[in-house]
Amino acid sequence: MTHLLRGLAAGAAGTTALNTATFLDMVLRGRPASSTPEETVRSAERIANTSLGSEAAQSAGENRRTGVGALLGIGSGLGAGLLHALLRHRLPHAPGPLLALATAAAANAISVVPMTALDVTQPRSWPASSWASDLIPHLVFGAVTAATYDLLGPRSGH
Repeated sequence: MTHLLRGLAAGAAGTTALNTATFLDMVLRGRPASSTPEETVRSAERIANTSLGSEAAQSAGENRRTGVGALLGIGSGLGAGLLHALLRHRLPHAPGPLLALATAAAANAISVVPMTALDVTQPRSWPASSWASDLIPHLVFGAVTAATYDLLGPRSGH
C-alpha cells in the first residue's frame, strides 16, 4: 500500500515538473497555452448532453471548463504516478530509465488518447514543434516521477 502512496506523491511531483516545463516553453517561445483541455471538456459535455455553463453565464462555463481541464491533467499525472508504482512493485529489477520512459509514454497516452478519441486533436497531423511541446514535458514528467518514487523509498543501510 505504501508503494501506491509513493506513486501518488511521485505523480504529483511529476505533474508539477511537467507544468513547469510547459510554462517555460511558453515563456521561451512566446506560445499560447493549449486549448485542448477545455476543448476536450466541451466535447465530453456534448457527448453527455450536459453543460457546465448557461448561455447567460458563458464566461462562468468557460472558466469551469478551464478548471475541469486542469483537474483532468492533475488526475492524469496522479494516475500515471500510480501506474509507475505498480510497475516498480511488479518489476523491481527493471531498469529505472526504462520505467521512467514507460511512465512518460503512459502519461502522454492518458492525455492524448481521449483527446484523439473525442476528435479534439489528431496527433498524426501535428508539426514537429507540437510534438516537442507535448513530448518534452512528458519525458520530464517520467524522469521526475521515477526519481521522486525512488527518493521516497526505503533507504538501505538505515
